[in-house]
This record gives sequence, structure tokens and C-alpha cells, in this order.
Amino acid sequence: AVATVAVQKVGFLRFNPFADTGGDQSFSLVFLAHENNGVIISSLYLREGTRVYAKEVRGGIARQSLSEEEKKVLEQAMKYE
Repeated sequence: AVATVAVQKVGFLRFNPFADTGGDQSFSLVFLAHENNGVIISSLYLREGTRVYAKEVRGGIARQSLSEEEKKVLEQAMKYE
């Protein structure tokens, strides 16, 4: 099913989750509609490759557990009214 949704709130954070990799190549990005429904997309850069995760958000609450970075970017996006 396809839903018509307008992205109204965006949060973005680059970070380095591991001391042995260079730079802030990992990131968390959140897209929310007005009711705080949306998705968090996170990419973790590792020496062996990159992992990408998507987590659903409903009413500002994620259906899966969040990392500290994901919590921070979700809070950042929800500050916008």
C-alpha cells in the first residue's frame, strides 16, 4: 500500500561509533510527518563494510530499540512544530 505523506521534520547526525575507524562516516537520518510518524535510517560504517538500518516511528516512538545517536536525532526532529 502506498500512503501520501508530507515530510515536515528532518533530523540528521553524523558520528563515529568506533574508535578504530577514521572520520564521522556513520549517520542517522529521520524523516517525520506532522504527527511524528516516519522512519529513521542509520548507516554504520565499518572496516568490513557498511550496514544500513531502517526503523519505523509512530507518534514519536520507534517500534525497534534505538541507539543513542538515533534517540538524539529523533528528539532533534520532533522539536520542530
